[in-house]
Amino acid sequence: MAALARWCLRRRAIVIVLWLAAFAGVAAAAAVTGSAYSNDYDIPGTDSSKVSALMERRLPDRAGDSDTIVWHTADGAGTVRAPGVERRMAAALRQVADLPGVASVTGPYGAVSATGPYGAGDTGRLGGSGGLGEAGDNSRISADGHTAYATVVFREPAADLGEAEVRRVLDTVRSAAAGAKGLQVEMGGAGAGLTERTGPAHLSEAIGVGVAAVVLFLAFGSLAATLLPIATALIGVGTAYAAIGLLGHAMTIADFAPMLGMLIGLGVGIDYALFIVTRHRKGLRRGLSVEQAAQRAVATSGRAVVFAGATVCLALLGMLVLRLSFLNGVAVAAALTVALTVAASLTLLPALLGLIGMRALSRKERRRLADRGPEAAASQGLCARWALYVERRPKLLGAAAAALIAVLALPTFSLHLGTSDQGNGSSASTTRRAYDLLAEGFGPGFNGPLTLIGSMDGADDRMAFTQLSETLRTIHGVASVSAADLGGGGDTGVITVVPTTAPQSRDTSDLVGRLRAEVLPRAEEGSSLRVYVGGLTAGYDDFAAVIVSKLPLFVGVVVALGCVLLLLAFRSIGIPVKAAVMNVAAVASSFGVVVAIFQWGWGSELLGLGRAGPIEPFLPVIMVSVLFGLSMDYQVFLVSRMYEEWRRTRDNRTAVRVGLAETSRVINSAAVIMIAVFSAFVLSGDRIIAMFGIGLAAAVALDAFVLRTLLVPALMHLLGGANWWLPGWLERLLPRISIEAEGDGAGDAEADGEGDAHGDGEGSAPGPVAVPVPLPGQPANGAARAGTARSPVP
Repeated sequence: MAALARWCLRRRAIVIVLWLAAFAGVAAAAAVTGSAYSNDYDIPGTDSSKVSALMERRLPDRAGDSDTIVWHTADGAGTVRAPGVERRMAAALRQVADLPGVASVTGPYGAVSATGPYGAGDTGRLGGSGGLGEAGDNSRISADGHTAYATVVFREPAADLGEAEVRRVLDTVRSAAAGAKGLQVEMGGAGAGLTERTGPAHLSEAIGVGVAAVVLFLAFGSLAATLLPIATALIGVGTAYAAIGLLGHAMTIADFAPMLGMLIGLGVGIDYALFIVTRHRKGLRRGLSVEQAAQRAVATSGRAVVFAGATVCLALLGMLVLRLSFLNGVAVAAALTVALTVAASLTLLPALLGLIGMRALSRKERRRLADRGPEAAASQGLCARWALYVERRPKLLGAAAAALIAVLALPTFSLHLGTSDQGNGSSASTTRRAYDLLAEGFGPGFNGPLTLIGSMDGADDRMAFTQLSETLRTIHGVASVSAADLGGGGDTGVITVVPTTAPQSRDTSDLVGRLRAEVLPRAEEGSSLRVYVGGLTAGYDDFAAVIVSKLPLFVGVVVALGCVLLLLAFRSIGIPVKAAVMNVAAVASSFGVVVAIFQWGWGSELLGLGRAGPIEPFLPVIMVSVLFGLSMDYQVFLVSRMYEEWRRTRDNRTAVRVGLAETSRVINSAAVIMIAVFSAFVLSGDRIIAMFGIGLAAAVALDAFVLRTLLVPALMHLLGGANWWLPGWLERLLPRISIEAEGDGAGDAEADGEGDAHGDGEGSAPGPVAVPVPLPGQPANGAARAGTARSPVP
């Protein structure tokens, strides 16, 4: 590591140019090729997957995307059949049908003739194919007559539509309501969702980075030192963001994967650079040259960064064991982002440190260094007093921390995985208002109909399928059933079932289960007919069921990998076991926060996150992997310093106290930065990203301020020397690895004077370092407790 830092320092211009060239080249390639993201939740072998395959193969004209235009008249303004309303909306629908990109429009007023009472010119159905007959279609008008809807079919899938095309449709139909008292017009669907991407691009990232810059400036007091972690993270994350766009052409990458990668990358990237810059600044204050301080910072903190980054990547890549293409892309994208931020911290950052020289210190620090010479180690401070306080009251503080974590984890037991749709959007959005109008006018199940598709062979199968539509009308939980449509050349039939409950309701999921387990097997009995249930709710239920079935394996793999890494690093049974328990606690408590806000709706509308609803099926897997990786970061930085002191003194209380005193400040500073970055993504306008942002922010806050600086040290005080126990036979079998560069230890002890009890280190100091925080009655120079020999710090 020292050799790498030396090379980067001496060839800093080359390193900086190479990174900028890589960023520019990948970004240019991504801009030329465009994006190819996919939100394909399809899992081969499930019912919903078979429905999609049959629709695309045998009924391709019904497999495309469409949006819904909804209009509603208030009480006192008449019904949607009133001549004034009909005239306005029929004319608007005719205009929509003529817009570029629109294939057809199907409305409730029958064949709207351009030469009829509402227009002049050519006659014809809307869009040339969507007419409904002269009598109209009363099924598109609510029973009370105050709500109606029309279906707009676009020529391209929603993912390929331009926002401008959809906005023209929305503006056209909304113009019909201008000047009409009591008439409301809204639009729902995937296309309409494109028009709701409001606000400047990457506003959330800019806010997160801005808050991080303020925290860094308060910690460093130097503008140059403040900009280094941010510049390093932005270059690494920016390169990864563009690379993910290219990767989408080679594998399935979800459209939220780049944003998720940026969210994780900015958090860990700024933090990793913070740890290295903190060590570098400490070396400068101890009298080292710029090159010496940077080399030792990378050789010590850089090793801890590599170890921490590797744990995050391994946790993310643990998603590959699930063998789901949708999650494979997310795992690779996020791991790639973390890997590039680590690479930037180890190469670009040393080059930038060499570029700014002594300006890594504030002017005040540079004057003090010139006037007074190198600093001596300090042994007092708020962090030191906190470490002593935890040592004195481990049982009380440990119990309080455990109780808080347990309370926050309680909502996790009511976790409901399911579909999140436009009904969960902001109440100010047109898609949410359209969703609500349809639910009020046609029933809550209207927004999520189930599609039953039958594969038939012969007249008997067709008769059985026709009879099934009659049977379905008698099933509890079914609001309406369409007549059996025997299309697809006679070998494929379709029935649309509208539930009485909303798509997100557990009752709708129960209905899907009853249809599959009881109703359909009876209909298929004695024939070759095979019927499959698809639709929004069925698809998400299938996806959730597969994930839940594989979740124990996934969590087991991630926990096992983390424990093995910690076992190798700290040569202890207790440390990995405690880390696993703490990581599970952090995950459970953060999920409790997510459930309370998004599923229970506590403050979700106030935060602009829309209405309460179920949690996305893939969220647990992604969050578990990310949170296990991030939690391991703080475990490594905290326990590595404790382990170092334990090897030197064999005194557990001193090791825990010194480790906590010297790492808590930098861990807390890093946590504040991560919390700021993650929380800012609530402003992204994307419900999924907001879930990740709040969940990760809550997890980091609890992990840093409750678990690592309170519960972990309290437990370690209570366990004493058992923290570091390892069977002799296992000791002999394990290979020896070190997070730190042990060869630099003596030099650091002399020149670097480690042991700033104000917490100016990051828990990765080499060699005999740090003046321990004195206990009451203990000599101020840090003499050992009874029976423990200690060497004074030079």
